[in-house]
Amino acid sequence: MTKPRNLILVLGDQLTPTLTSLAAGDPAQDRVLMAELHDETTYVRHHKKKIAFLFSAMRHFAEELRRAGWTVDYVTLDAQGNRGSFTAQVAEAVAELKPERILVTEAGEWRVAQMLEGWRTTFPVPVEILPDDRFLCSPTEFGAWASGRQQLRMEYFYRDMRRRTRLLMDGDQPAGGRWNFDAENRKPADIDLFMPQPKTYQPDAISQDVLALVATRFGNHFGDLLPFRYAVTRADAEAAFDAFVREALPNFGDFQDAMLTGQPFLYHAVIAQYLNCGLLDPLRICRKVEEAYRSGTVKLNAAEGFIRQIIGWREYVRGIYWLKMPGYERSNHFGHTRPLPDFYWTAVTDMACVRAAVTQTKELAYAHHIQRLMVTGNFALLAGVDPHELHEWYLCVYADAYEWVELPNTVGMSQFADGGLLASKPYAASGAYINRMSDYCGHCRYDVKQRTGPDACPFNALYWDFIARHREKIRHNPRMAQMVRSYEKFAPDEQQRIAESAATFLASL
Repeated sequence: MTKPRNLILVLGDQLTPTLTSLAAGDPAQDRVLMAELHDETTYVRHHKKKIAFLFSAMRHFAEELRRAGWTVDYVTLDAQGNRGSFTAQVAEAVAELKPERILVTEAGEWRVAQMLEGWRTTFPVPVEILPDDRFLCSPTEFGAWASGRQQLRMEYFYRDMRRRTRLLMDGDQPAGGRWNFDAENRKPADIDLFMPQPKTYQPDAISQDVLALVATRFGNHFGDLLPFRYAVTRADAEAAFDAFVREALPNFGDFQDAMLTGQPFLYHAVIAQYLNCGLLDPLRICRKVEEAYRSGTVKLNAAEGFIRQIIGWREYVRGIYWLKMPGYERSNHFGHTRPLPDFYWTAVTDMACVRAAVTQTKELAYAHHIQRLMVTGNFALLAGVDPHELHEWYLCVYADAYEWVELPNTVGMSQFADGGLLASKPYAASGAYINRMSDYCGHCRYDVKQRTGPDACPFNALYWDFIARHREKIRHNPRMAQMVRSYEKFAPDEQQRIAESAATFLASL
């Protein structure tokens, strides 16, 4: 076996041929190591589809690298030489291959980054950790942007990213004269609308092998394994995105906040799992969206809404993550301690909205951002669920969930557990919001128009009970002060009914 100059470790969310560690190497002299590891599948009990997607995408990427001339040592989960952890697997490779150096692109998650740093003293060869240039704003650049600011609002960061990338810019001004068209992106959807479906694929032989492995090894993990229809190659992921731009993007803007029974996708791209593991390039897909706007095939509110999610929100939450870790994962501004209700795993609940979101999550390892924020997240906030438990649930159940993106969305945006560092207000809402943006309430056993009593929508009493419990913490928030005043105008007996209805429901969980 030829001694390689460099041992290049490629992680499961680094499936990009232009990765900095690969760019610094030489296929003629270096060896690539990839591995499916027990530690990475069980640090939280990931959805079966999520594990299958990543293992299949990793195996296909190894083949892509081999076609490009690389020698790849790929260790499958059931291989005799699988050591179960990154450190043990790399240690064995170092002992066997005796490389001059280890190359790796920086990790996306804090725990893995700490592990990589530890290798500098663990292994007898130099370890070079290279920056991840697949993102548009480095943690150092974000830290410089955040320095000295009292509030870290995404809108201002997003405007800077627009200027930097020149996306949707007409000279020095934003296209259409406005930076943000979110106010036009909040229409409820109608079941009579034509709903294009995301492009899907049948499992090939590699995926079939992975599915059999996951069924055997992770049968007790959450979620349905089949049907499995993800793209698992770069070409198929790009084709799936092109289909979104062509078929769904024209209506994405108008209906991106809508929810409909039996329509899990509506006009959403459903490509976050491809983007976050490296199969898609964020700037490239944003430029395709801008091209669709410039050519007149999509409206500006749709193009801007999509691009804001990528170069604005996605980059912003990553910046928050690296700025505030470690410790951010234990933020708990409201002191919530309630265990996560069982129905987050079983979907057995009379609340039609929660049942729909959890059932869809179980089946697809997917729910769109409003289902996550305003249904499962909103309920947890109102019910006082421990935000760390909710964070681990989101990390488990979604195919696109990595801690750098999921944690700030949960702790900061959904649960306001960081006290307003990320979000300008707690995203708490009664059943009226869900009724306005969905058709769930029309076939729910609860009455969304009742505030209290056994037949009232639980979100209603829980919302006002949340306001009552935390009014001293939120009364000075400009976007919540009116709701505190409204609660305080309720008659004492109505306040008592709210407290009793909320307590009765919570006791039933």
